[in-house]
Amino acid sequence: QEVLSLRMSLSFKDIKKNTNDSTFIASVLYYKQGETWDSIKISIRSRGDFRKKSCFFTPLHIKIKKEDALGTPFEGNKSLKLVLPCEVSKENNALVIKEYICYKLYEQVSSYTFSTRLVDIDLMEKSGKNPKSFQIFGFFIESDDLVAIRHNAKVVENLNLHPLLLRDTFAIQHDLFQYMIANTDWSTTFLHNAKLIKIEPNKYIPLAYDFDMAGFVDAPYAVVDASLNVESVRDRVFRGFCRKNDAVLQYVRRQYIDGETKLKSTIGLYASYFSPKEMSTISKFIDDFFTTIKSDTNFQKSIVEKCRTK
Repeated sequence: QEVLSLRMSLSFKDIKKNTNDSTFIASVLYYKQGETWDSIKISIRSRGDFRKKSCFFTPLHIKIKKEDALGTPFEGNKSLKLVLPCEVSKENNALVIKEYICYKLYEQVSSYTFSTRLVDIDLMEKSGKNPKSFQIFGFFIESDDLVAIRHNAKVVENLNLHPLLLRDTFAIQHDLFQYMIANTDWSTTFLHNAKLIKIEPNKYIPLAYDFDMAGFVDAPYAVVDASLNVESVRDRVFRGFCRKNDAVLQYVRRQYIDGETKLKSTIGLYASYFSPKEMSTISKFIDDFFTTIKSDTNFQKSIVEKCRTK
């Protein structure tokens, strides 16, 4: 979990223009181990249609050859996502840290999560006549194949599966988590910002990722679907499906309530990245979630009565 220091020299203009889902370009990634710098050959492409069009930096998909990764911090990883800020301001670094915290929070909620690692990057942007240097934060996300291997499972693609057929406990953990961070930019029906793994015949579990549109992050570019009738990305909407077995919902609710201290402590680990005012805003946002789920009346009104039927 130690922050990994990196150096990169890239042209995001070229990356956006010359890469797609199947086309990568060669590059070199420099990384620090102890007091020593070393390098590894990589191939990269852009990812994320919205950020590719709207952001200065674009998130990257990185491929590494197995033999090149041996003996490096990347050993065992052939494919990684690298999440970067959208724009160049210091505020955008804070947004990346908050999205990273979402992944760490989900680790406290579910055992079926993507492993991540925070990185600080000395980045040379080579577009134009005058290269520019940036100090930014980002984080790596492991491939879904590695999550599946860890759980002796299989990644399932293009499966037309109704969310009610997902394992109840893990689906509700997922749905309440998305409610906690006020994220509506997901769908387990159409597998938008979600993957499915099969752990046994006919037993499917969702994997959540990409939380930059969540109210917890509160990115200036984040928007909410107008059909949800909310004014701000920080307004919580429960988008889980109604389930016949209320006992499972109450069981997961109790998991969250019992885990309140652990979840808040996880956020506290990253307090040094924020001003006291920012930390106060983050803490209040999470406090509001626990106020809702601890109250039988509020939980009934905001969760039980708001579940989806279609």
